Amino acid sequence: MAEPVTVAGGMESVVLNSTDVTHPYYPLSLPLPHYVPNTHSTPALLGYFSLGVIAVLSVSLTLLARRPNLGFWAKSTFMWFIVCGFIHFFFEGYFVYNHETLAGDSFIFGQLWKEYSLSDSRYLSSDTFVLLMELITAVFDGPMAFATAYSIYKGSPFRHPAQLMTSLAQLYGNVLYYSTTLFHGAPHCRPQSYYFWGYFIFLNGFWVVLPVTLGVQSCCALYQAVARVQALDARKKTS
Repeated sequence: MAEPVTVAGGMESVVLNSTDVTHPYYPLSLPLPHYVPNTHSTPALLGYFSLGVIAVLSVSLTLLARRPNLGFWAKSTFMWFIVCGFIHFFFEGYFVYNHETLAGDSFIFGQLWKEYSLSDSRYLSSDTFVLLMELITAVFDGPMAFATAYSIYKGSPFRHPAQLMTSLAQLYGNVLYYSTTLFHGAPHCRPQSYYFWGYFIFLNGFWVVLPVTLGVQSCCALYQAVARVQALDARKKTS
């Protein structure tokens, strides 16, 4: 019979029997025999993640200094896709590669995933849907985000097809990700509201709002391009 206990930080945890490991993830009966607590605090982990994003943005700004003709929105979109590329390919790719041992991982990426998993423990239990979704995100969305950023940087006509494909993939993945757990009442999230609204909803919300915005932008650009070609063809036929 499971016996709830309280661990450091006031989080309720569970010990299934005398040999099982205490953990703070929901459902509390989730078996995580290889779980090892994080050695870094939540503020420290969030700080490390923020520093990583700032470092990526700094490199992006250095590259953009060589392209002064790019407009503000093009530069902002370039930086967005560079950040997406690093998160999708490296951070989410790390999860895919280490999902079986993530609960006991002490590397900084592993500890970040364990912190996030307080809002969705499926990441520590090798949930089939989450694993396949993250695999697709790492091997498709990541490279496509870099390809989109490169197309923006070079002013390539591939920019909007790439931007549309990447944004649709991001949006589709997040809609499925949200719905597969919200449909059941988010049973994998701790009851504290900041995990649900802060980690699960807010952090993932970037990959809903921005893909919708950029997808609409690309649809409009592609529509205008096709309309111009059709108008040009019509003039040629009448001349």
